[in-house]
Amino acid sequence: MQEVRLVFLGFGNVGKALAKLLLKKESELKDKFQLGFKVTGIATGRHGQAVNPDGIDLAFALETDDYSKLGRIAVGDARDFIAKAQGDVLFENSPVNYETGQPAVDHLRWALEHGMHAITANKGPVVHAYRELSGIARQAGRRFLFESTVMDGAPIFSLFRGALPGANLISFKGVLNSTTNMILTRMEDGACFESAVRYCQEIGIAETDPSGDIDGWDAAVKVSALATVLMETPLKPSQVDRTGIREISLESVQQAKAQGKRWKLVCSLEKDGARVHARVHPELVGTDSPLYGATGTTSIVQFQTDVLGLLSVVEADPGPHTTAYGLFADFLTAMGKTS
Repeated sequence: MQEVRLVFLGFGNVGKALAKLLLKKESELKDKFQLGFKVTGIATGRHGQAVNPDGIDLAFALETDDYSKLGRIAVGDARDFIAKAQGDVLFENSPVNYETGQPAVDHLRWALEHGMHAITANKGPVVHAYRELSGIARQAGRRFLFESTVMDGAPIFSLFRGALPGANLISFKGVLNSTTNMILTRMEDGACFESAVRYCQEIGIAETDPSGDIDGWDAAVKVSALATVLMETPLKPSQVDRTGIREISLESVQQAKAQGKRWKLVCSLEKDGARVHARVHPELVGTDSPLYGATGTTSIVQFQTDVLGLLSVVEADPGPHTTAYGLFADFLTAMGKTS
């Protein structure tokens, strides 16, 4: 039985969903994969840090805001916390920075330098430091993994890494931002733009400042991540031709509905030699498009490769639980428990 020391940097909705999943799967991990685990560190933005080399009571950590009861309070910066936690795996779930990827890039680098596998749901490091972090991981004999960064727990990166060997991605098109998709769906049902945004905030899929979603930044960074990893062509969000959904009126949504069409914030990417053409724009789609049926928070991406016909991946009803599964799957991959 292998016991793995886990460290959480970020313990918000996604971190807590992962903790619940690990507890739910604890017996299965032991019986099926011969893996045990203990959590040796938890760091949060609001409640501070706790370190306990003997193991933190994860169930209790989900219930308390008093981290002094979890173990020794770690006073210091993130680098100091990572060193003191003495983990084998870091789950990095800090807020995304579209422009630089920091401080998550540093968190992941420090983890790898301390001999840890580095797993994240943060899109920023993939876009801004994929080659650097992958190189450090190879040199250290560790893994840098990030399945949850695009379409939550749906297998996108692992699909090409494992199930499609030798397939070269030529282009893709999809709906990758669930918040804007829900806003447009609510507007089809008669809600005004402002009301639809408030609804998304109330159900927890939009931030207090929703500009990252409605101005297309979240979609652009996902396009950049797919280009950088799957096409091996580094692409920054600022290089994506980007327009959000602010200018789509309730009237235009209702007119489209009457015509049997729907507005979607469509992400697309096409590779032409060494160059890629990346775009995030509102588009009208009809019933002949696979994107038409993606309503509410559903996401979809359709890939075109050099060896297969069109291949679509659809994820319905995403949330912290699906993002947590992507992190969990990466954990098993890092431990060599997947093919």
